[in-house]
Amino acid sequence: MLDEIKQKIEDEIGRLHHELTVVLPVAIRKAVEHGDLRENADYKSALERQQFVQARIGHLTQRLSELSRIDIKSIPEDRVSFGSRVKLKDLKAKGNNEIEYTIVAGDYIDLDAGHISMASPIGRALLGKKVGEEVAVQLPVGAKTYEILELTTLPQMLSAAEK
Repeated sequence: MLDEIKQKIEDEIGRLHHELTVVLPVAIRKAVEHGDLRENADYKSALERQQFVQARIGHLTQRLSELSRIDIKSIPEDRVSFGSRVKLKDLKAKGNNEIEYTIVAGDYIDLDAGHISMASPIGRALLGKKVGEEVAVQLPVGAKTYEILELTTLPQMLSAAEK
């Protein structure tokens, strides 16, 4: 999982770098050819995009550096942490009240895939918890209480993959 996240970041940095060095200079050059830059919306838009892309590359580079410092051996095998896959039971819901999440870094939230950020309310509440524990979470829609039914940590996933 850690390698997948690093690869996604590297891919996005590559795409953004291409946009910054190839696509945006062409757009800026074309906008300059249109004349008066004070009232040129294309020029202003291209410059704003250039600033955004530069900032995003900086942010992603920092994220990549942070991910490179994660020591898999220091991640506990019995508690929810980065990379953990957690199966929860919503104790207040009726019917099919089980949900599964994977705890990810903030940039790669994908609710459809079951990814939640460590910084989200649910992510923060789950960090450090064990199977069988109840977790109370205050969400915008109200309070929820979950029980942790199953837990697969990143070290366990990596160990299983090596076998």
